[in-house]
Amino acid sequence: MTESPGGSANVPSRDRRRFPGISSRSYEHPADRSALVALRKLSGFDTVFKTLSGLLPERSLRLLFLSDSVRVGEQQFAHLNDMLRDACYILDLEKVPPMYVNQDPQPNAMCIGLDEPIIVVTTGLVELLDEEEMRAVIGHEVGHALSGHAVYRTILLFLTNLAMKVAWIPLGNVAIMAIVTALREWFRKSELSADRAGLLVGQDLQASMRGLMKLAGGNHLHEMNVDAFLKQADEYEAGGDLRDSVLKILNLLPRSHPFTTVRAAELKKWAASRDYQRIMDGHYPRRDEDKDTSVSDSFRDSAAHYADSVRNSKDPLMGLVRDIAGGAGDLGGKLRDTVFRGGGRSDGPGGGNGSNGSGGSDRPEAS
Repeated sequence: MTESPGGSANVPSRDRRRFPGISSRSYEHPADRSALVALRKLSGFDTVFKTLSGLLPERSLRLLFLSDSVRVGEQQFAHLNDMLRDACYILDLEKVPPMYVNQDPQPNAMCIGLDEPIIVVTTGLVELLDEEEMRAVIGHEVGHALSGHAVYRTILLFLTNLAMKVAWIPLGNVAIMAIVTALREWFRKSELSADRAGLLVGQDLQASMRGLMKLAGGNHLHEMNVDAFLKQADEYEAGGDLRDSVLKILNLLPRSHPFTTVRAAELKKWAASRDYQRIMDGHYPRRDEDKDTSVSDSFRDSAAHYADSVRNSKDPLMGLVRDIAGGAGDLGGKLRDTVFRGGGRSDGPGGGNGSNGSGGSDRPEAS
């Protein structure tokens, strides 16, 4: 980090574009953006969450990190402090959130808080990533802060813990888990938004790709290849039959994050888009225009995105959805052919093709 001629402003340590007044709508995933716009437009929304904040252990969390983690600053983890201030400068976030390093070998990062966001990174993440990869992750977390995701992330953590405590109450647990499942679906989309913010901060697509690849395979770059890693995402999306499509959904439901290969593929696609180039050229929505944002426009954008996803998806289940939407004649035959495609079906006794699968685990991973 360097100092401006006036000595009062911090600027990035290398030449990067800055985005004065940028609105988080610029980089938010359509599904994430429509949900946030709708929530922000609800009458009394702020009041409800201020009331809820009294029930959540936010003050306890802040005291916990203050007492049992290392606060990033000029005297502690100074290089992370420089990256944090760089990220806030580039995205024009006026108040720099406090950041802590927590002793944990599992690579992870999060942005939580109701009144004010705080960022936490683990020692496992700090030791895993190089400078440019870490810059993208910190930009990712600052993107969460700018979008207001910290509020909902905190509520998700609270409700997840509450669900575990009331698991013995059948109806209570079902009700809470329904909310948790919905929040997780939103949060998975918000992670794609924050990945885009990380790219806007780091402005180095290869570093973002490397960071995601390391989260999947560890610190063995000499054994990995970005192109091969991205091919995994294509294979994951297009491979298998309808049974595999269902297993993908079951594997994803317990997770707060999209799968790492999918995140990498989504980020590369966005980096090649006209939307990204327009932002880099200085053409983006401004924060002072947020109050005029149309909820219906945001929902239309979200609907258009999902329609485009179904139209272009290689997943067998999405192919069946397209057939149904297109009025396919022999849906029973198509369903049978899709299920047993490549499955070695036999019409003889015992010739059915069995399938075993299990739900995925929600292992911690860098947000």
